[in-house]
Amino acid sequence: MIKDNETDLKPNVYAAICPSRQVLALIGEKWVSLIIGALDNRTLRFGELKRVCEGVSQKMLTQSLKKLERDGIVIRTSYSDELVLRVEYQLSDLGQTLVNVVNNARMWAESNLHVIEKNRENFDKHFKDKA
Repeated sequence: MIKDNETDLKPNVYAAICPSRQVLALIGEKWVSLIIGALDNRTLRFGELKRVCEGVSQKMLTQSLKKLERDGIVIRTSYSDELVLRVEYQLSDLGQTLVNVVNNARMWAESNLHVIEKNRENFDKHFKDKA
């Protein structure tokens, strides 16, 4: 991190010791970004989230939701006054600030998918021919 003076440190993801790297790594996780996108302006139960985020295992979804809840990005609400325990998840105000970041990354990935696939194909063919 960059020192302003002896007691002030500014966050800097390029500094090896800066905890902002952990935050950046969290939002870069595949399931975390998909969960954030799925919860954009809506509340979902665990099973609904699992269906929306196709391919996520129950264990991975649980771990990702716990991380997001711990960091204050997701709010978990449980309703134990009903016959069956019901748990819902929604983005906090902090989590809602990540929606544009996640949506921009999603749109970029979807828009550039074919170009990247072609680049990979060309790269692989080039190196296969040299082997």
